[in-house]
Amino acid sequence: MANKPTFTKEEALEYHAKPVPGKIAIEVTKPVRNSRDLSIAYSPGVAIPCIEIDKDEQLAYTYTNKANLVGVVTDSTAVLGLGTLKPVAGKPVMEGKAVLFKKFAFIDAYDIELKERDPEKIIEIVEAISPTFGGINLEDIKAPKCFDIEKEAQKRCDIPIFHDDQHGTAIISSAAIINWAKLEGKKLEDLRVVIIGAGAAGLAAAEMYKALGIKNIVLTDSKGAITKKRNDLNKYKEPWAVDEDIETLADALKGADVVVGNSVANCITQEMVKTLNPNALLLTLANPDPEIKPELALEVRPDLYIGTGRSDYPNQVNNVLGFPFIFRGALDTHAKAVNMEMKIAAAKALADLAEKPVPQYVKDAYGGVDLKFGKDYILPKPFDRRVFVDESVAVARAAIESGVARIKVDDVDKWVEGYKQHLIKMLKEKEGIDYDAE
Repeated sequence: MANKPTFTKEEALEYHAKPVPGKIAIEVTKPVRNSRDLSIAYSPGVAIPCIEIDKDEQLAYTYTNKANLVGVVTDSTAVLGLGTLKPVAGKPVMEGKAVLFKKFAFIDAYDIELKERDPEKIIEIVEAISPTFGGINLEDIKAPKCFDIEKEAQKRCDIPIFHDDQHGTAIISSAAIINWAKLEGKKLEDLRVVIIGAGAAGLAAAEMYKALGIKNIVLTDSKGAITKKRNDLNKYKEPWAVDEDIETLADALKGADVVVGNSVANCITQEMVKTLNPNALLLTLANPDPEIKPELALEVRPDLYIGTGRSDYPNQVNNVLGFPFIFRGALDTHAKAVNMEMKIAAAKALADLAEKPVPQYVKDAYGGVDLKFGKDYILPKPFDRRVFVDESVAVARAAIESGVARIKVDDVDKWVEGYKQHLIKMLKEKEGIDYDAE
């Protein structure tokens, strides 16, 4: 296990305050050296691209930063594990999201904290600002209103509207399930999967697992298993009610092949763990404290595969393995949305990469530990920069083949190979990393 990063409150505050307040800024990408440059950058030269874009809106992807700009939008009603905060109090998290976009996928992102909690008004705001961006990342908006906001905003906008709190965990955990099934020789359609927590992440995970071909999916919430016997289910949970004679979480876990926790700390006991199927996959993703500590689970079931949301245990399910590269592929194809085909492509790309030999620079970033495909390594590490190339390419291909891309492509394979080489070159120029490094 890697050592858990430690810092004091004072260190965290100083990091955010110095040398300048906050974590992001704007940079100018064109020269402004003299009066000629200024007249092109602003008046009168700027009128020329304005007129061209007015004739054809898609030219905004050519003449502005729309092709590389994401808006991170929140109402601060579900900020990390802190719950509802004042709108501006969510800003450090949204700035942090922008940092991850830039660091991992070279995407410019800017945070927008809304002093508005009404879902319909939030949808209207997102629609109103959508011409500015190539995509919008909804963030830290509580369930269940987040479902309606994303769905309706996507209907009204012609750019990707992506609520990462829903789909990020679904995509990364899907990659983990795919690789666990490979290692155990299981078919996805034969699995019993239990999802603990029927909020944004849990319900999105259920949708994605179903799309992958998993048929036996049981969800639980704070009141127990979601079954047809219950009469207290909302419209989001009701479709997932199963016709089984189970009531409690303990009932649901019996005989499970895969357990995905999107719930609260310490809700799984060792007795529950004992009832899982042999060599089951247990993903305890509550942060900072998981549904059961891995060491407690392994104490009674050493055969288990275990993943968490934390960096100090193997198999971290980290959303940074998903959203930067999903948006990279979406932006570079001028996609209208992020659809299920793109999400599945992202998960499969992550799963495939974990099977490949790990470069030394990645091992060095994690204390020199030897990383090989197996029980303690079923997902790539966030600092494996091959993720940038492989996942972005897979998402871009899926966008083209599923029809949500706006770019015109005659030969998909040829375009994809050229795009891959473009990303490899970008990685080399910006970070000095060779894609094929050993």
